[in-house]
Amino acid sequence: MRYQETFQLLTFYKFVDIPEPEALRLVDEQWQFAHDIGIKGRVYIGTEGISATVTGNEWQLWSYRRYLDSVTYFRDIPDIDSKASRVASHEFEKMIVKYRDEIVTVGEKVTAEAVKEFRKELSPEAFKKILDGGKADEYLILDMRNDYEYRLGHFKGAIPAGTVNFREVPKLLERYREEAKDKKIIWYCTGGIRCEKAAVIMNQAGIGEVYAIEGGVVKYTNTYNDGNWLGNLYTFDGRVSTRIGDDATHVTIGKCLYTGNPTDHCENCRYSVCNARLIADHKEYVRHGGFCSLECFENAQRDGLVKNADWDGFNYKYAVREAKRVGGSIERDIMRGVRDNIVSQFGKAQFSHRLSQKEATIVMD
Repeated sequence: MRYQETFQLLTFYKFVDIPEPEALRLVDEQWQFAHDIGIKGRVYIGTEGISATVTGNEWQLWSYRRYLDSVTYFRDIPDIDSKASRVASHEFEKMIVKYRDEIVTVGEKVTAEAVKEFRKELSPEAFKKILDGGKADEYLILDMRNDYEYRLGHFKGAIPAGTVNFREVPKLLERYREEAKDKKIIWYCTGGIRCEKAAVIMNQAGIGEVYAIEGGVVKYTNTYNDGNWLGNLYTFDGRVSTRIGDDATHVTIGKCLYTGNPTDHCENCRYSVCNARLIADHKEYVRHGGFCSLECFENAQRDGLVKNADWDGFNYKYAVREAKRVGGSIERDIMRGVRDNIVSQFGKAQFSHRLSQKEATIVMD
């Protein structure tokens, strides 16, 4: 019987005060340890604490957990088990460990003491009671993620906050205050860190009574398969679009960029300057060359800045590099070949959008 490796994805954070020299030392130490045992992902360490998403096999993550427990600052990380997910393999190409002044960018740093004093969180159990008990109308539920994330999937009754920068949050609350009136505000994000930190800042400043969902979407959907989450969950790892629920509870709410038909599939625009996140049926994505708009289709013909794909067969990266290297009339011939290939393969496609669909994006969890 052949042994089958099992992999997990850990996503976690902890607000803890770390002196800057110590944080910098821990960056180097953790990178070396992670590299030695072979886990992959992203870890940010700073004076606010630690934020990470990593993947590894059973032994690698057992070793990593023991390492975290050995560091005073990283002991007792909340929700590290309840937000863990089974994955097929590594979901990152490499391991990155970096120092960040803010472990999640909101525009203002917080201390562990402020987090403890001004944190207002609803447990998944409490939030479920609100949704199941018909009390959602008593709250203003805001999805604080990117618009494309909301369109791929969101909680029942939630509305998109319409902000791409947490520096805009005070103005956003003013905008929603009239709509909320005497309602309490609940907001959420993927893993919880952005919304917990922003809620602490808002509550500390007395701007409004704001609750975050403990552990974010990941903890809730790992805890309950109840249909309160609609659609797929966008994740910033190799999975990209993760199915939530089963045949009895899952419902597709994503709409294909090209046709408007339901889909859970998510891609990126192949014109590398754009790289917009697209909700799109894969067959339609291929038929349109992976371009989100007529603008990107036309720009790609001019400069050839197109990401390679197995289903295309043309090596754009090599062609553009060679064209720049040789220059002159040969460069023009090569770029004409790039243009001819794009037109011959995808020239019959009709685009629903004239301009690039790239959105300004907020920092991931």
